[in-house]
Amino acid sequence: MVKITDLGNGVTILTEEIPHVRSVALGIWVAAGSRDEEANQSGISHFIEHALFKGTKNRSARQIAEELESVGGQINAFTAKEYTCYYARVLDEYFGLAADVLTDLIFHARFDPQDLEREKNVILEEIRMYEDTPDELVHDLFSATLWKDHPLGRPVIGTEETVKNLTPEEIFRYYERHYLRGRMVVAVAGNVVHERAVDLLAPRFAVVKEEKRSPGDQPRPWFGSNFFLRSTEQVHLCLGTPGLAVGDDDIYTFQVLNTLLGGGMSSRLFQKVREERGLVYSVYSYHSAYRDTGLFCIYAGLAAENVPRALQAIVEELKKVCRSDLSPEEVERAKNQLKGSFLLSLESVTTRMSRLGKSWLYLGRVLSPEEVAERITAVTLEQVQVLARRFFRPSGLVLTTLGNWEDGASWKKILEEW
Repeated sequence: MVKITDLGNGVTILTEEIPHVRSVALGIWVAAGSRDEEANQSGISHFIEHALFKGTKNRSARQIAEELESVGGQINAFTAKEYTCYYARVLDEYFGLAADVLTDLIFHARFDPQDLEREKNVILEEIRMYEDTPDELVHDLFSATLWKDHPLGRPVIGTEETVKNLTPEEIFRYYERHYLRGRMVVAVAGNVVHERAVDLLAPRFAVVKEEKRSPGDQPRPWFGSNFFLRSTEQVHLCLGTPGLAVGDDDIYTFQVLNTLLGGGMSSRLFQKVREERGLVYSVYSYHSAYRDTGLFCIYAGLAAENVPRALQAIVEELKKVCRSDLSPEEVERAKNQLKGSFLLSLESVTTRMSRLGKSWLYLGRVLSPEEVAERITAVTLEQVQVLARRFFRPSGLVLTTLGNWEDGASWKKILEEW
């Protein structure tokens, strides 16, 4: 059972007690990500995530790492488009220690200029590593193509230019605005009692003052193609469309559609493009949902000479799901796969904690596992086809490629033959 306490200052504490486990996962979710950044500060949210681990007024960077690891626990963080999460997983007896360490690094970070300059070099190396990983980089290039100049189109990690130019003053101002005058969700799952968690955590968040902000500009998608030439062994491509927001009524229908198209080895794309035609090694699809929009993407990695045939095969599958080429059995299999994957994931306290944090941050509510399963079960074949026809059309597709291929004419021909 999920219990909720609103501290009245922009901070909400949610717990899900699971008494039969020995572990507890604690996550502090900050409503600040790369979408909240100005163009010249791209990467600052991710930079702050790094900076908070560089030491506090009470602990050195080494002590932050050692205190939880010395009792078998884990501590980490990640930055996304619309939030940043700091989390820990420990044995239940060390929950107080995890709460102390996490809140210490978030509210008492030193922001020492020398530490920041040193960490800047670490992040620049991270950016360079990312640039050398084309099967990951292409997804950022796809977002940049789809969303153009909107903040959703910028990489979470930033660019070498923007990161190099960040100053300690800019970093601290951004931190003050989004961490001390922002919105936070504290999510806890595992062997912990709600009242104890609130008693332990609430005083540590008294420093936060909620500040209302405008929701920001609605992103407007751009439709077309973008080819990035690079000397690589494979061509990496992303083909997709805008998607649905987290709270959209059709979100589970889109998840079913995504599952049957590219959600595993039994999916249409894997079977048709890889198994039957042997055109790719990797092919899959995914849907990313944001607060007011979303993104659907099909990824494939393949030899340059196979790109036109692979694109043709992918488009054929999109056309089929728009027509009446779906059976009730196929939709039922996708629904069962989606439900089973979701329910199996709940065996992890970290996954349960993440579900609490993201649900409250985006929706202000948490659906029970039974409600989620019921919503997936309720999806019909007709709803899947209607949604496919809404999004999969020649004028609504975006193609991005990275590698030794830029045959726009062949792609144009495929679309014209739709």
